This record gives sequence, C-alpha cells and structure tokens, in this order.
Amino acid sequence: MTAYRPPEPATPDLPRQDPENEIDLVTLWQGVRRRLPVILLTAVVLSLAVYLWSRAQPPVYEASSSLITAGSGNVGSLRDTLITAPPLPEGALQEALQGPLVLGEVIRRVRAEPQLTPEVRAEIAADLQKELRERRVKTVTLQSRLDPGGNGIYTVTAQGPTAQAATLLTDITTDALLNWDRGRALQGVQRAQNSLRAQLAEIDRQLAGDDLNPLERQTLIAARATAQRNLAQATIQAEGISGFLERVAPAVPPLEPVAPRPLRNAVLTGLLVLLLGAGIAALQTVLDRTVRTEDDLLTFGLPTLGVIPRLRKRDIIFSGIVRAARQAGLYEAVGFLRVNLLTRLGTRSGQCVMISSTVPGEGKSSVTATLADGLATSGQRVLIVDADLRRGTQQDVWDKYEREHTWHQLSGSGGARTFQDALRDPGNVQVMEAEPNVHVLPAGPGVHDTLGLLNRSDLGDLLRRWSRGYDVVLVDSPPLLALPDGLIVGKHMDAVLLVTEQGKTTLQAVRQALRRARSAGVPVLGFILNKVNVSAQEARSYGYGYSYTPRVKEVR
Repeated sequence: MTAYRPPEPATPDLPRQDPENEIDLVTLWQGVRRRLPVILLTAVVLSLAVYLWSRAQPPVYEASSSLITAGSGNVGSLRDTLITAPPLPEGALQEALQGPLVLGEVIRRVRAEPQLTPEVRAEIAADLQKELRERRVKTVTLQSRLDPGGNGIYTVTAQGPTAQAATLLTDITTDALLNWDRGRALQGVQRAQNSLRAQLAEIDRQLAGDDLNPLERQTLIAARATAQRNLAQATIQAEGISGFLERVAPAVPPLEPVAPRPLRNAVLTGLLVLLLGAGIAALQTVLDRTVRTEDDLLTFGLPTLGVIPRLRKRDIIFSGIVRAARQAGLYEAVGFLRVNLLTRLGTRSGQCVMISSTVPGEGKSSVTATLADGLATSGQRVLIVDADLRRGTQQDVWDKYEREHTWHQLSGSGGARTFQDALRDPGNVQVMEAEPNVHVLPAGPGVHDTLGLLNRSDLGDLLRRWSRGYDVVLVDSPPLLALPDGLIVGKHMDAVLLVTEQGKTTLQAVRQALRRARSAGVPVLGFILNKVNVSAQEARSYGYGYSYTPRVKEVR
C-alpha cells in the first residue's frame, strides 16, 4: 500500500527572487533596536568618561585683538612725506605669523614678560617653540575679513592658561605683526640709506685725490651736498615710516575660560556614539545574510509553521528543555506550531514527521522534544525516534525531565532499546516512556558507520510498523548539510520540518538544504523559526502570548 502523502508533498523550486538582497525599513529598525541597549550603554559610559576627563583638564582662556589695514589712511600732502608699507597679498600675514621672524619675536618677549609667572612663561614658550618647528601654530591664530581690494580687518586670537596670559600673548603677537609690517617699509628706506652712504664714501675718496681740477672738485662737492641732503631726508622719513596695518584696540581680559566644557563634550560624545552605533547596526543588518524574520523564509515558497522564542541557557541547564519551555510559558507558541502541523497533516494517524536543520546547534532536538510535549498535552500519542546515530540527544533531553523511565514493548518481546539496535533487530524493540503519551526510541551510543544501518530498503516499512498505536511519529534527524543521513531518512517521511535559528542560519544554507532535499525527494513541509528574540508585544503579533495557561485536552 502506498503511504499517504500530505497535500504539499514536494519541495517547490527555488524562487527567482533573492531574499538576500532585500531589506526594508522595518528590518533595519529591528536590527538597530536589537542592538540599542548596547549602543545606549556605550554612549552613556563614553559620555561619562569624556565628562570626567574634561573636568580634569586645565582651563584655557582666549583673548583677541583686531588690526585694520591702513588703506587710504594717508591723505593730502602727507602721502608724499610719509612712507607706507605696500598692501599685503592674500595669506602673507598668516605665513608671517607661522614664520621665525614673527613667532620668534613672540617667544622672546614671552620669556622676558615680567607679568607672567615662570611656569606660565615656560609653558607658553615651549608650546610656541614646538608649533614653530612643526609649522602648525594653534596657540595664536589669525582670521581675516577683507574686501576684494585687500582692505579689511585681521583678528588675532591667543590662548593661555590664565586670563592675563591670554591677554598678554594677544598683545605681544599683535605688536610682533605690526613690527614685521613696519619693517617691510623700513627695509626700502634702509637700502636707500646704505646706497647714499656708499655714494658719500666714494665722493670723499675722490675728493681726497690731488689730480682733480677746480671744475671737477666743485662738481664732486655739489654731488656730496646733494647726497647728504638725501641721506638726511631718508633718515627723517625712517622716523615717520608706517606699516600697512594699524591696531584697532588692545586685547580685553576674558571673564570665562573657553575650554574645557565638560557638559558640551559629554553631550556631543553621546550623540556621536548614538549616530555611529545606529549606523553600524544598520550596516550590520544590511550585510546580515541570516534568517531574521518569517518573511525571509516565505520567499522560499514554504510556510513558517511556528516561531519559537529563545529560552535562557541557565533555565535549560538547570531544568531541561521541556521544563524550561513550560516555565517560560511557551505552551501557546508550541501550540501554534502543533495546530499548523496537524492541519497540514490531516486526520490520518501514525504519520511520520522528520525534524531537521541545516547545521548543528539550531535547536532541532529541543524543538522535537517541546513539540512532542505539546502534542501529548492535547491528547496525542507521540513516538520520538532519535535517528541522529552519531550525536543522539533525546535520551539526555528526557533524562533532564525524569531520571527514572518505564520501558514499553514496541514490537516483539524484549530486544533493542536504541534506534541503532532496532535497525539490526526490528522485530523486538522497546521504547522509553518519557512522560504520559510520549515514548522515545533513543539513538544509542554514537556510531560512524551510519549509512550501513540507515541505507536499507525497508526503513519506511519499519517506521510505519512502529507508528501503529501512535498519532504522530517525530523523527529527530541529523542536519541536512552535515550528513547524508537526514536525506536517507527523509525519503521515508510523510513530512519534513526544517528548523532555522534567527540570526544564525544563513539564507544560503537554507537554499542548499532545500536543493538537496528536492534532489533526494524529501518532502519539506515548512519551516520552524527557532530561538527568536521577541518582546511580549511582538509575541502578540505572531498570534500567541507568553503567559502560562492551564493545559486543556482538545476535543477530537
């Protein structure tokens, strides 16, 4: 007789749509929200650290002074009698400030400033000397607001450890810039004076000779008088020479320090960490190629029959998976899976359902045990067959629930108490009563030659024979991508459920598992999304709650 097959017996062709390349705003927000506690904690810790660090820093005061370009300041006949430095090209004053002429004078004057304490003088001079060597002056800065003609205002700003130091440093820097600017005009006059002195020396040398006739001597004397007048005029002009820049007003001592600002720094740090953390979380979500929601699985053309929330590890360790599931209130979550499964299987009893996964660690054995417990509470008689002959775990799962077990005869008399022994002697098999309505056939000690035991033509007949007297047979199989055992057993199943773990199972692994299942003729019925991190509000959106409810036997 041909075994009954459920309405959806075969794995459909893989869809053309690629779920790995799809992401929406809801998924992005969920990814950010999952990491939000870590982001908030990091932001708070770093903000607090920056606040404390800022408060421990020494205060920094800032003072400023302004310089205005002389431009057309010389008017009337004064323009002809006064020598003014030529206009400054753009950026010239900034370069001068960073050079040794201006900054060297500032350093010398700071070291000799009697109004500053020795410690402050040494600190400022050392900072300026270092900045001069590195050509990156930060203690004193210059900003300009000029019109297209080069006229406007220069603002000199200086920082110091005290208000008095900042004020004095600003005035010293302003004086150094004015001296440098005046020196530009003075250089021309000095060159003229040197030239005139050289002319006078040459005339005096010629006049000292005896071979001059009266006319030549008179000419040299007249030239000497002219050179002396010009030198006197140049000396007078040097006294009244002016630069292109003029001081507007001296620096005013600041009342409050400009740094540090602990509160501002802490707030900015917190905002930066939040933005950066949210960006990284969103990027990780975009790059995430794992199963995140039911929608990721629906793109493969198969339904998600159940969504199982994650249990705490310590509860599983101390209480076992079955008790931990009950204490966590997963009755309705498992019941949702149970109803979906029974609806698709129909009413025929004794159907075999294999529960597998893509790789180890996704929780297939735990899902098998909790599903059996849920079926048993609704009055269903369940047989669990642990077909994972290399790493069987059902014995350990139910030993956590109850150490003492009663054994019942499945076929024949006495005989095998493990699945591997039952395959060798299928006529005499005993099963362990894990709880009322749940019997378990453990896998037994791990073996390596599993194909020799599983690859037998009558495996399907054995399972159907053992399923008599049970409503559902749950077969816990090895992962489909780890070993071929699951594909061999799956061919004899009425349905196969594929367990996926949220955030761990990759979409590529699901695709490969479905491809192998299709090639082997394994009837994959749907998915179970396991270890889901959800809140109570999200739980209601899945159609179940978390609170424990008394178990009521279903009317069949």
